[in-house]
Amino acid sequence: MKATVKYHKLSMTTVETLIRTEFFLPHSGREQFVKISVIIPTLNEAVILEKTIAEIDRHSPHEIIIADGGSDDDTLGIAEKFGLAIVTSPPGRALQMNTAAQAATGDVLFFLHADSRVDANSYRKMVAVMGQANKVGGAFSLAIESEKPSLKIISVFATLRSKHLNLVYGDQAIFVQTAVFHEIGGFSPLPICEDLEFYRRLMAHGPTVILKEKAFTSARRWVTEGIIFTSMRNSVIATLFLLGFPPKTLSKWYLVVR
Repeated sequence: MKATVKYHKLSMTTVETLIRTEFFLPHSGREQFVKISVIIPTLNEAVILEKTIAEIDRHSPHEIIIADGGSDDDTLGIAEKFGLAIVTSPPGRALQMNTAAQAATGDVLFFLHADSRVDANSYRKMVAVMGQANKVGGAFSLAIESEKPSLKIISVFATLRSKHLNLVYGDQAIFVQTAVFHEIGGFSPLPICEDLEFYRRLMAHGPTVILKEKAFTSARRWVTEGIIFTSMRNSVIATLFLLGFPPKTLSKWYLVVR
């Protein structure tokens, strides 16, 4: 495992942003910062990563950690350009995120896919909610970035699914108290559906929240594989997983899209 951390002098603009976005919040009768550790799992994400980092960096989180699974494109070069912490491990999103979580120093772990983003309003809401002692974690409502009516409908149904069926996917940008993450053992070492399985355990541990504020995710998979096929395949995989079908077999139905 390799971890690289670089430090940069903070400008007054950055300091002012920190004050605005890392709220002073009450906790046990005293005020403290809620420090957000953003963890971005990557594997050959050079095409989209720079935009993703720039978007989340605007919110001035406590730290951004790139959890890389062995990229052979310019993914790590882009991360180094931003001076980010880089943690490497064998490929596998669950293993990559667990490895990065071990290196994280924030109060809250925020798992953000390389093709996803949250705007300032969504980020501030997450910080505010996680400053409350009664929430162990949560996720955002989903917004697939497309003007296609069909994908807007899918986004709505995905949010309803997460609220009423407790099925939360990683593209909804899961966040969790760091201590709770370690208490429940992090992500299970599954090749697929590690997000669904983790969130169900998180809910069993304590109160969670699905924010009405959105996480925006790329439509690239739906565009590449087809809207109907992708939606049906995702639903079938989730259903079979919950019925106990072997994740290793299910993972063969989910192709890598970059």
